[in-house]
This record gives sequence, structure tokens and C-alpha cells, in this order.
Amino acid sequence: MSDTPVDTGKRTWLIASGCAGVLGGAFTAVPFVSSFQPSERAKASGAPVEVDISALKPGEKITVEWRGKPVWVVRRTPEQLATLPKLTGQLADPKSERKADELTPEYARNEARSIKPEYFVGVGICSHLGCSPSDKFQTGPQPSLPDDWQGGFLCPCHGSTFDIAGRVFKNKPAPDNLEVPPHMYLSDSRLVIGEDKKA
Repeated sequence: MSDTPVDTGKRTWLIASGCAGVLGGAFTAVPFVSSFQPSERAKASGAPVEVDISALKPGEKITVEWRGKPVWVVRRTPEQLATLPKLTGQLADPKSERKADELTPEYARNEARSIKPEYFVGVGICSHLGCSPSDKFQTGPQPSLPDDWQGGFLCPCHGSTFDIAGRVFKNKPAPDNLEVPPHMYLSDSRLVIGEDKKA
């Protein structure tokens, strides 16, 4: 029995080819598997977002992201809702008639700007220069707010104020109310943002 020398060059080439084949297979499989998930492009283009609102207490707000924008879900108290009719004369667009199709779906063109008065769903971006307003739910005198403040939102950039329904006050830099995105309720505790029955 003769000893044949091992061709180390051939062995190295075979090992390298085998490794390349394994890596190639892995790189091929990753895009295939990831194709089952929504793409970043699909998410950015406005794929609907489902939100659990069961833990949201009256007077609280949560923020979710939709189309790269902050969307607020505020559960209003009965006291907050009671302030809405009192503010009509102080608001620039109390009935959400300006840019109605762009900013407010038909089902939210009401005093509360909502499907269910208890909940306000709005895009948290000021209509002036795109800043994000701050929560100012506490009533009464506060810095940068009127003494008779009833609660709502204050844009820190240029002082625009919005009531608890996202309606802008008169004589402020912001020209329009906050946007109400398309949305619908799947149940009392599940909300879908970015889709409604008419879409």
C-alpha cells in the first residue's frame, strides 16, 4: 500500500468552496425569510398600526408611531369634554372646516373631533413649522398660557395653543388644527390607526 501525498492546495480549495457555498446559501435564505415581514418601505408608506388602549386611564395619553409621525391617543375626562363647547369663540376653526379632507376625516368633524368623544386621536405635529406640542392638561394660569386655560396642548416653538380636541386657538402662528389620522375601533380596547372602514 503506497502513501499518496495529500494535495493541500486542492484540499484548501475544496474547503473554501464549501464555506462559500454555505455562506451563499445563508445570504440567499435571509432575504427570502425576511420577505414574509412588512418591509420598512411598507411601514413608512403607512401600514396600519394596531393599538391596545385597555390600560389608558381618563386624563392619560399614549404616543404611537404611524408613517414616522407621533400619533397621540388621549382618553379625556368628563371635565375635559365639558370644556369643548365653551371654547368655540376662541378657536380659529372650531368645526374643522378648513382643509377638512386633508386634516379631519368626516367622522371626526364634530366638536370632540373623534369617533368616540372619550378618545382623541391626533397627529402630534404643529401645523405651523412641524414642532411637537407639549401636553398642558392642567387647567389654570401657567407660563405661556392664558389665566383661564382649560387644558390642551402648547407648541413650545412659537406658542401656538390647541384645545383638548387639537383645535388651534385664534391669533396663533399655527394656521390649522392638528391632523386627525384615519382610524377605527376593532373593539372597546383595540384601535387601528391608518385605516378606517371607508378606506
